[in-house]
Amino acid sequence: MTQEELDALMAGDLDEETLTDQEPQKEDAKFSSANEEESIDAKNYKVNAEGYWPPPPPTSDHQVVNQLDTVTKDSEKKASEIFDKLEGINEYILNSEENINLLVETIKNNINLFEKLTNNFTTIETFKKALQQNQDALQKAEEIISDLQMSSDEIMMIMDIMQYQDIHRQKIERVINVMRALTKYMNGLFESSIDDSKRVSSATHLEGDDTEDVVANDDIEALIAQFGK
Repeated sequence: MTQEELDALMAGDLDEETLTDQEPQKEDAKFSSANEEESIDAKNYKVNAEGYWPPPPPTSDHQVVNQLDTVTKDSEKKASEIFDKLEGINEYILNSEENINLLVETIKNNINLFEKLTNNFTTIETFKKALQQNQDALQKAEEIISDLQMSSDEIMMIMDIMQYQDIHRQKIERVINVMRALTKYMNGLFESSIDDSKRVSSATHLEGDDTEDVVANDDIEALIAQFGK
């Protein structure tokens, strides 16, 4: 309660009910101000938590060029492993197709045999049944050969699509080369003939900084004197 409100209450110009109604408004204003400050702190904390500032330390996990080199190396290694697996699968398919072709030749010989037997012994149903079974087996074998050939073609298409990895590697390497060139340029731009160990130490805090550890005026004058030498 302010002094003006107290005087008004004593004079009878302000009743307790009106004063009571005003107090929550002040509390609400304080609460709103506190919430506003809290939201600002939360926003700053969110920015820090997401790593916008300060930036991460220059360890191997955060070094940009090092990470890109790792990506290109690992992707090339995995792509080579995938190519090896695809070539192995294609080899299995070719072997299977070769074995199926041998079976087809055997089935065709059986069909020729049972056709002759069926023609010579028309009353024997066993020969007719065996002939039909071999004809069905030949059809299935030819379908398997067709599927194997299509699988081999699909594998070759996959291997062609995998060539994108080499293109991506070249693009990343181009970025690495540009970044390395910029790094060398910036290092050369900020190089100096004076060794860092021979430089005058800088002041940690100056007057006006938001800290209790402030450099005294005498220290500043001594620092300027050193520059004069």
